[in-house]
Amino acid sequence: MKPISVQLYALREESQSNFDKVLSDIAAIGYLGVEPFNLFGKEPEAFKRQVEDLGMQVSSSHHPWANRTEINEAIETVQALGLTRVAAGFGPDDVKDKDSVERTVDSINSLTESLKPHGLSLFLHNHFWEFVPINGELPYHSFYKNCPDVEFEVDTYWAANFGACDPAEEVANVKDRAPLLHIKDGPNEQGKAHVAVGDGTLEIADIVNAADPNILEWLIVELDTCDTDMLEAIRKSYEFLTTERLAEGRS
Repeated sequence: MKPISVQLYALREESQSNFDKVLSDIAAIGYLGVEPFNLFGKEPEAFKRQVEDLGMQVSSSHHPWANRTEINEAIETVQALGLTRVAAGFGPDDVKDKDSVERTVDSINSLTESLKPHGLSLFLHNHFWEFVPINGELPYHSFYKNCPDVEFEVDTYWAANFGACDPAEEVANVKDRAPLLHIKDGPNEQGKAHVAVGDGTLEIADIVNAADPNILEWLIVELDTCDTDMLEAIRKSYEFLTTERLAEGRS
């Protein structure tokens, strides 16, 4: 079993008003890690210390994105957080046709080369548009084939592309370079809210088991929107993954 983290974007509204309470609540549930998307005014070193004082780790970070931030700022922030990976993510216009996919491939390879001298790697977080085929090939597959040094944080819900793809198969396709998995659940219908992991339509066990246990490091719960109380859904997701022995929490 791999340790369980949570993407703090799920609790973005609560974090704006009381970020300290959000971190304490996550620790109290039993999560072993957090993945920030914003530090809400905290310095990276101070944030790291606070997380560790709560018995957790910074598993990874979406703050900042390598392709949306000046690269030296991204390097300095990630190093201050004690991490060795920098995140990147691309929008629908970056994968809308063959030419845009090729430009994105070049961008990814340029970023990985910029990070190498600093002992850092790049990982990609996806949405559903990377799983819409262009000339018969998924852009996500193009990234794997043409960007040999990039790593993957597979968002397993978006990788299903609302039923067009098998997310377990997509995890298996990149498992040799997928140290991180985003685990979320829902009705698998566009425009509908997510639900607590285990309450939706995805075969969570199949998805987790498709990863390479020698490469996978963290399972990271992320719920973008939820029709129920978000903190309770985060709690239920933790209970499902740990009870089913798909992830390790703090006992």
